[in-house]
Amino acid sequence: MKAIIIAAGQGSRLLPLTLETPKCLVPVGGRAILDHQLRAVEQAGIRHAVVVGGYRVEQIAEHLARHSGAVATELIFNPFWAAGSSIGSVWAARACLTDPFVLMNGDTVFDADILAAAVSDERRGVKLVVDTLTVPELDDMLVEVANGRVRAVGKTLDAARATHRSLGVVASKGGGAYADALRAVIGAADGIHAFHHAIIDRLAGVDAVAAVTVPRDAHWQEIDRPDDIERWRREHGA
Repeated sequence: MKAIIIAAGQGSRLLPLTLETPKCLVPVGGRAILDHQLRAVEQAGIRHAVVVGGYRVEQIAEHLARHSGAVATELIFNPFWAAGSSIGSVWAARACLTDPFVLMNGDTVFDADILAAAVSDERRGVKLVVDTLTVPELDDMLVEVANGRVRAVGKTLDAARATHRSLGVVASKGGGAYADALRAVIGAADGIHAFHHAIIDRLAGVDAVAAVTVPRDAHWQEIDRPDDIERWRREHGA
């Protein structure tokens, strides 16, 4: 299994921290977001990580060259990172999508237990990691889950339908379903501006996505704004 880390964007909401630094290299608690993720990947037993970079990709390359640990890393450049949305970075890594993979956004720090739960889930097909929704937060990717299956995903999902929010972590034991849905979504009108969750929403329409709920007491934090970094520090005593 490979980990695919989508880390091409600048992260404009983190400015000025990302003025000269790609978002995935912004430090959180003294460690780059990317290093938090690679540590979780290693602890989950995955030994190969593909990082899709774009903004200031040369810094990511230099950072990975200095990386030490049990996880071998590979960097893929998405030259169209500024012209489209996250789905373009998934497209850049499309050669990895028919083998077993776990895909994640490059702006989220999480406990290794969360990644391990996605990897160890034995259900066939595609899985999406979700957290039970209590009070929706700004920019949540909302998810409707029923009977352990994902029924719909979207930032504009009707709040009455939303039961969970997505962590942006997708897992697959292999096969062509996810890659086929990617081609259909990105090939549609304005498809390059879709979030990669649109792939999951398409598959959910044919009952092809299982929901993996965040394990009890596991922690995660999306890093979108400077306040998110401060929140992580407060909660982790860092």
